[in-house]
Amino acid sequence: MPPRQPSEVPRGKAAVPDVYTAMRASILDGEIAPGTRINIDAVARSLGVSQTPVREVLQRLEGDNLVVYNPGRGYSTTPLLDLPELRSLFEFRLLVEPWAARAAAVDRLANPAGTLERELAGFRDAMKRSRDLRQDLVAHDTRFHDTILAASGNPVVRHAFAQTHCHLHTFRLYPADVDGAITVAEHTAVREAIEACDPERAEAAMTTHIRNSFDRFAKAFEGELAPLEDSGPPRRRIVTG
Repeated sequence: MPPRQPSEVPRGKAAVPDVYTAMRASILDGEIAPGTRINIDAVARSLGVSQTPVREVLQRLEGDNLVVYNPGRGYSTTPLLDLPELRSLFEFRLLVEPWAARAAAVDRLANPAGTLERELAGFRDAMKRSRDLRQDLVAHDTRFHDTILAASGNPVVRHAFAQTHCHLHTFRLYPADVDGAITVAEHTAVREAIEACDPERAEAAMTTHIRNSFDRFAKAFEGELAPLEDSGPPRRRIVTG
């Protein structure tokens, strides 16, 4: 598909959300490969926008740890996690998230089960509509886990977890749950335990989910799954150089 003409897209500040969505998706899907140097002018021309929103978006992506700025060289995409980094990330998650699920299941008045069910219902609808769920799955997974962390009542833990950007980095590896069904089943088990105000069960369900997620993503290093960039329908490419 040819680049859109400048008149067809927002420019300046109005373009930032669209440019952010497009560039973030391209990085997560592997369309912009890890370690790629990003030419701001080329990206702007590819998306039919000025350089201003592209520069602002790159700063946001740097905050997401999806790109890095090198003086004299400009921006480039960050490398993928290696297996030791993936293991360290999930060990951190095992320390934090089962505790958060347990804490969220204790308070009957502030129980987040209703919010979690609405989140699951929205993603189930997306599963029916979309052929390529990768972006929806990242967004759902992020919101689901953040809701539980918020309900734990500890803003320091929630902030520390957010700084790992774990959902963005793990989903760059491979589509470990291509249609989302496994994630929905495991999230449902966590939600049901929280709704029942059963702390032990909620903690166990989250522990199982985190361990299973690690096993799925670790397959990226065993050659057992197709690369992310080889799955899903084609999308217009963003020219980076």
